[in-house]
Amino acid sequence: MIDLGCGCGRNTIFYAQNGFDTYALDKSEYAVKYTKEISKIHKLDINIQTGDMLNMPYENEFFDCILCRNVISHTDTEGIKVIIKKLYDILKYDGECFLTLGSKNSDLYKDPKNLKVDENTKRRMDPGVEYRVPHFYADMNIIPKLFEKFKIEYVSQLQYFKQEKGKFLSRWNYLILIKKCKEER
Repeated sequence: MIDLGCGCGRNTIFYAQNGFDTYALDKSEYAVKYTKEISKIHKLDINIQTGDMLNMPYENEFFDCILCRNVISHTDTEGIKVIIKKLYDILKYDGECFLTLGSKNSDLYKDPKNLKVDENTKRRMDPGVEYRVPHFYADMNIIPKLFEKFKIEYVSQLQYFKQEKGKFLSRWNYLILIKKCKEER
């Protein structure tokens, strides 16, 4: 099991506590340091490292399961294609990957102040930690193309709301479960 974008480490810790051989990769040195500290407190053996999803340091067919929640979207369309190819490479046959992608239904995609990078990507221009960070957004036209080498187990679109400065902002994500199969899809 690998948790890409381990963030605050909650998922990573949960998997390790439940007997999974657990790996975690995050670009943030702070997130990696924090996750290492928490795993030490809980006496868990987790392979945690700093790294970039565009250049993941794992052998082909290494993982049974991959979790990418709210993380692979921090790139443009070409970057997403590279990451998805790498996910395919490092996933074992019959292995599954659960991931989320931002949806073009999201207010963030529709917000005219966010800069267009390509047809599917916008740079967030609101002040904060994601200022100028690219965000890839999907729709059901591109999802089958992106995951054509996988068997798509399911795709679900989830709407949630975030209250900010007294108003509710709409956020949409795709929840996607894919499987690497030897046989025809």
